[in-house]
Amino acid sequence: MRRDQLEHAIRAACQIIHQSEVIVVGSQAILGTYDESQLPAAATMSIEVDILPMAETNDETARLADLIEGVAGEFSPFEELHGFSIDGVDLETAVLPDGWRDRPVMVQNANTAAPTGERFTGWCLDKEDLCVAKLTAFREKDRNFVAALLEANLVDAALIATRLTTVPRRHLAATEHGLTRLNSMR
Repeated sequence: MRRDQLEHAIRAACQIIHQSEVIVVGSQAILGTYDESQLPAAATMSIEVDILPMAETNDETARLADLIEGVAGEFSPFEELHGFSIDGVDLETAVLPDGWRDRPVMVQNANTAAPTGERFTGWCLDKEDLCVAKLTAFREKDRNFVAALLEANLVDAALIATRLTTVPRRHLAATEHGLTRLNSMR
């Protein structure tokens, strides 16, 4: 995936749910910090953008996520036309460390604006917070993503380890799994 595709996804998701801001929580959030020319291939392989709508409750977040998924999700006409899909997600999708809401990277430019001039904003997870989310998942593609970023010296392993320890206790098993995976990559 490319940065311009991320920007298109942000604009489309905001238009679908009639909101001016969304949060990018999946692997493509790395494109908020780096453009594709700076990233290893393993960091841009995904052709889906995980978008977390911003709402008062998780029920409303889930409802908005379903709207996004219905219009631009996998196998949709949107994906056929643009070559990537937008997955709507809710607050239960990613395991995130304390303070993640204070560190997102803003993506807002001419490519995220509507033809009417309305400006849309995508808040991409901070690169180390993104790695925490990936390491607490149990999928090989997530481990490969983090390993590629570490190998390219694009993320700080010590900071990732510190942030892993701040994940809510209900995710203790995922945190331990993430720390084990991180230590094996160093």
